[in-house]
Amino acid sequence: MRSRLGWTRFGLEGAWFAAGAWFGLKWVGMNSVAIFGVGLIGGSFALALRKAGFSGRIIGVSSTETIGRALELGVIDEGMAARDAAQAADLIYLAQPILRIIETLPELDAWVRPEALVTDAGSTKRMIVERASAISRCQFLGGHPLAGREQRGVEAAQADLFQGRPYVLTPRSGAELEIPQVREFIGWIEKIGAFPVILSPAEHDEVVAYTSHLPQLASTALATMLEGRSAAKSGVFGPALVDSTRLALSSFDIWGDILATNREPIRSALKRYIAQLEEFTQVLDDRKIEEHFRAAAKFASELRDRR
Repeated sequence: MRSRLGWTRFGLEGAWFAAGAWFGLKWVGMNSVAIFGVGLIGGSFALALRKAGFSGRIIGVSSTETIGRALELGVIDEGMAARDAAQAADLIYLAQPILRIIETLPELDAWVRPEALVTDAGSTKRMIVERASAISRCQFLGGHPLAGREQRGVEAAQADLFQGRPYVLTPRSGAELEIPQVREFIGWIEKIGAFPVILSPAEHDEVVAYTSHLPQLASTALATMLEGRSAAKSGVFGPALVDSTRLALSSFDIWGDILATNREPIRSALKRYIAQLEEFTQVLDDRKIEEHFRAAAKFASELRDRR
């Protein structure tokens, strides 16, 4: 299966579900969406759907306070308890913290309709997709929109949050991508301005360990090292320090779940980063450090061009 990032491979495991279990089910289209976790991502997905022309019902599942605020802002049409929302929805969109998603998945199997599609927006995928095997009554599709803001909560939700951003999908087999429910969902991903990227759960977790999780930990490490040091409190600093520590503002409420569900890929990325820093200590007085600067500038320039 060709993805926007290259080739990925699928075995035959799970293909029976797509080719057999769905045979005979009539799909009449996505007319109701239940969003579990109406925060930044869940709220933005709701707003993005509306902006893209979705005219069906959008249901929210969150705390009473969040549901009230989401209704005031026009993000959702109504709030429901989890069971009622799952029974009513054609699409169940899990935008909760990762460990809460993992807890929710087994509960859904008793509630969902056979023709429904369950998907998630979790930042790690292997453990979520493994737990999704508990869902036998309907189709599951793992997902991760690579979009976000420093602010949290439904008040920070934006209809354009996914515009121009990759949206990773992690099906358990290539055949799952041909199921009508999945094809329609991918169509909505494109309508909200994102572009789908197909990866296996393991490939996804390895990639984001380097491109997302390592930058967060590097920023946190720098801020931790400088915290309490007189040099950092002198007021003598420029925008470089502010830019480099921006990610250190991130909440551990989110990152605790990420670190807990992607330990080994993150540990591998950290070891390679530490090795690179160790090499820098050896070449500070050498022309080789100039080669590192040139290679880094080339990568940074290409990264901005791709963005």
